[in-house]
Amino acid sequence: MQTRDILERLRNGQISIDEAESLLKREPFEEMGFAKLDTHRKVRSGFAEVIYCQGKTDSHLLEIFGRIYEAEGEVMGTRASKEQYEMLRAAYPQTEYDGLSRVVRISAPKELEGRIAVCTAGTADIPVAEEAAQTAEYFGSFVDRIYDVGVCGIHRLLAQLDRLHAANCIVAAAGMEGALASVIGGLVDKPVIAVPTSVGYGASFGGVSALLTMINSCANGIAVVNIDNGFGAGYIATQINRMGVRNGENTVS
Repeated sequence: MQTRDILERLRNGQISIDEAESLLKREPFEEMGFAKLDTHRKVRSGFAEVIYCQGKTDSHLLEIFGRIYEAEGEVMGTRASKEQYEMLRAAYPQTEYDGLSRVVRISAPKELEGRIAVCTAGTADIPVAEEAAQTAEYFGSFVDRIYDVGVCGIHRLLAQLDRLHAANCIVAAAGMEGALASVIGGLVDKPVIAVPTSVGYGASFGGVSALLTMINSCANGIAVVNIDNGFGAGYIATQINRMGVRNGENTVS
């Protein structure tokens, strides 16, 4: 719970002075023995902690998931397996799972703000793009999905220019040679977050080829995240989108 939420509840008579004091005195992290939950992360950065599920034991994941949900009223995990989802849903029936992006979550109702365009070069890049899109939506951003607009059929991308220009920022997920981000960067006046994916044949080196293309782009205004890091792209896109919303730009119509 953020400091402002505590003060508003106190002002509205929902909690007592003693309860507010107790909440404000809580440690900035919760010691769980096997983990230290960063309970003040939302206060510092505006984003609550998100769980990286891959590699966690069922018991650890279940306890972390429950603690964050109890504290925030919602919770999200990335790189979750179907088995992990089923385990979590047994304890929390409202849990949702997207097998494509491997995102597991319980989302609180919210009005989506601003506009982020999430693009892919091909359909094989959609799992990474969906991790970005669903991360941004979880954090309250409106997402416009523009999929399968790669450079081997560039007319498909050019037909979407109005949608690209309407966004506060653009996420471009591409494997193979990774040229999509450069093309978009040369067409728009908005920040482009490039996501190299591990899609491609042998010489793509599991996404390294796309990564090198993106970080060597001639187009300006492009930032690059790690290979397959849809979550990182969705997080940064939300930060940019929130700035646009504060400036009154590109609200959802």
